[in-house]
Amino acid sequence: MSAISGASSSYGTEVLSARLAQSAQKQEGQAALKLLESAGATAPAKSTVPQGNLGNSINVHV
Repeated sequence: MSAISGASSSYGTEVLSARLAQSAQKQEGQAALKLLESAGATAPAKSTVPQGNLGNSINVHV
C-alpha cells in the first residue's frame, strides 16, 4: 500500500507543478500580447511614398 500512496503523492505533485507552469505560461503570454499591442499603438505606420524632394537627387563629385 505504501508504494501506491507514494505514487499517488508523486502524481499529485506533478499535476500541481504542471498547473503552476501552465498558469505562468498564460501570464507571460498575456504580458507579451499587451506589450505588442502597446508597441503597435504608439508606433505610426511608416509611409513608403516619398515626401518632397528629399532623396530624389544625388550629388556626385568626380
